Amino acid sequence: MKKSFIIQIGAALAAVISAQASVSPQTLDNLNTAYQGESNAAHRYEAFAKKADTEGFTYAARLFRAAAKAEAIHRDTHQKVILELRGKVKSFKLDELKAGPTAENLQASIKGEGYERDKMYPEFLTQAKLDGAKPALRTFLYAQKAEAEHAKLYQDALDNLGKNADLPLYVCKVCGYTVTKLPANNCGSCREPVGNYERIN
Repeated sequence: MKKSFIIQIGAALAAVISAQASVSPQTLDNLNTAYQGESNAAHRYEAFAKKADTEGFTYAARLFRAAAKAEAIHRDTHQKVILELRGKVKSFKLDELKAGPTAENLQASIKGEGYERDKMYPEFLTQAKLDGAKPALRTFLYAQKAEAEHAKLYQDALDNLGKNADLPLYVCKVCGYTVTKLPANNCGSCREPVGNYERIN
């Protein structure tokens, strides 16, 4: 192996280690907060889906299942980035919950997604930009884009509850973006091929 190649590899590794070391404790805390939030959201939406099924709201149940799938993707991506940035995934307990009527569950979900879209993720993105933490930027941005779409889908489901069109729902397995119509070629969020979308039943 040539000496120059070894030096190049060493320099690349040093750059990666340096970038990881420069990530602030705040960004790692933000990643853990997001990880816990998405874990709870996935758990909550699974419960809401079951409640919607029992009430006969087929589309709302499917939407909650799709959102639960998306939040699980965000959870797992946040966890991966924490480890990639040499952080520690903090242990926690899932929130206790009791699913209410579907209309109330949709209202609560709109509020939660709106908070993440408008406040939580923008603040986390600002800190990650200051740190130059590209993996954190990417996972936060993917989640924020998906939450914005979830809020719209939930609002539509609430506005039309009981008379919802029986639309299909698809979730990108890379970034969690959720749609009722597949894009022509690439995901509108992560730009990965449309083949990464999974239909949710």
